[in-house]
Amino acid sequence: MARDLFTEAEQKQIVEAIKQAEKNTSGEIRVHIEKTCKEDVLDHAAYMFDALEMQKTELRNGVLIYLAVEDRKLAILGDAGINQKVPVNFWEDVKNIMVENFKKGDFAKGLSDGIIKAGEQLKQHFPYQKDDTNELSDDISFGNN
Repeated sequence: MARDLFTEAEQKQIVEAIKQAEKNTSGEIRVHIEKTCKEDVLDHAAYMFDALEMQKTELRNGVLIYLAVEDRKLAILGDAGINQKVPVNFWEDVKNIMVENFKKGDFAKGLSDGIIKAGEQLKQHFPYQKDDTNELSDDISFGNN
């Protein structure tokens, strides 16, 4: 199971990074982890984005970080509200931070550092609002493989 790829402490570290990142932005960040992804990673990440109902945020500012650990596939998908405001290469810095840690075998640190960076970048376009509510779960979702 994908959940077994991360210790409880690592899972907590990732969830805490999401909570910290969301303190800077009204954007909503979710992480979905699977062992394998046998199709195009962007297609599958888009499918998971819909399956997790991430398009239901008021400002359409959800972000999905999708990782298939064994296949070494990574995708970062922003909803329509984000994609209308940010440049095409907006997520490259986030990906680069993550990949550097992944190469060392430290997936939890890679995800955590990437999540924090994503929150910093989202802050520019979607600053935190006083009346902001957490529209999406901060928990990691795991695939069945």
